[in-house]
Amino acid sequence: YQILGYFADSSSKLKEEFLKAADKLRESVTFGHTSNADVLKKKGYSDDIVLLRPKKYWNKFEPNEVKYAGSADKDEIKEFVKENYHGLVGHRTHDNHDDFKAPLIVAYYDVDYVKNVKGTNYWRNRIMMVAQKYKDQVHFAVSNKDKFSAEVEDYGLSPKGDKPIIAARNEANQKFNMKEEFSIENFEEFVKKFLDGSLEPHLKSEPLPEKNDGPVKIAVAQNFQELVTDNDKDVLIEFYAPWCGHCKKLAPTYEELGKEMEGENVEIVKMDATANDVPPPFEVHGFPTLYWVPKTHKSSPKKYEGGRDLKDFVSYISKHATEELKGYERTGKKKSKEEL
Repeated sequence: YQILGYFADSSSKLKEEFLKAADKLRESVTFGHTSNADVLKKKGYSDDIVLLRPKKYWNKFEPNEVKYAGSADKDEIKEFVKENYHGLVGHRTHDNHDDFKAPLIVAYYDVDYVKNVKGTNYWRNRIMMVAQKYKDQVHFAVSNKDKFSAEVEDYGLSPKGDKPIIAARNEANQKFNMKEEFSIENFEEFVKKFLDGSLEPHLKSEPLPEKNDGPVKIAVAQNFQELVTDNDKDVLIEFYAPWCGHCKKLAPTYEELGKEMEGENVEIVKMDATANDVPPPFEVHGFPTLYWVPKTHKSSPKKYEGGRDLKDFVSYISKHATEELKGYERTGKKKSKEEL
């Protein structure tokens, strides 16, 4: 893609703002400009900014060139570039995937703009037939199914044959997949259901544990609501990764804490965040991540930032528990036999 500036007046305000926008976006977008009278005459432009789509992306659903209609303002120019850069159905790669914000629907298939432009556009055009109707409500993209194999798996999809497989993500970060075989009719039906909220989200989850009666309860995506969100106890939950050294170090202490809280109105829970989807509003960017979930404020969990010795955990829970613990005072001091 190229953003070209045609300026009859080489000292115009539009050119000045164009250059500022170009400076801000130079890492990811190619800009060029000219004030050559012959070129301007040939192109029919005087003071204009134009986005040119590469020939391989040309299609009958959108223009090959998009003219900027805003004012001489660098932020407006930047916004124009961002909004139009990828077009109706963008080619989403590992380099640019951050450009594609939710709500987003992606078609995964053998996308190859080097060796198979015709085949790639055959399916992209079919996606576009539907996308043009819903472009104001959701973003669309195509991605290579092999290069995004981990993501495809994450959506619970497995490629079969040449037809695209379809996944979607909404603004609440929930994932959805199209279970039916690709056809224009099935795809449009999926888009409609995605937009009206009638699709069932896809949850990556380990199987439910056969036994779950230990001092530390095991959460998976399937039982998370029951064990954490709907639990009528306060909950301390650890999100861990099996390969994480700090998590392994914490494991025996966490088990001990589970035993210490038996009989209390507090549930100690752990979940493998690499094998299960972590539901909002929980955010996990490193391991281990712990959250305190009071039974009266399930929708606003609090990140646990305290120490990781047994004493630290007990002291924190004693202080923050909704009801005072049976075995500990609010200060974290163990209650005497008389008090018990």
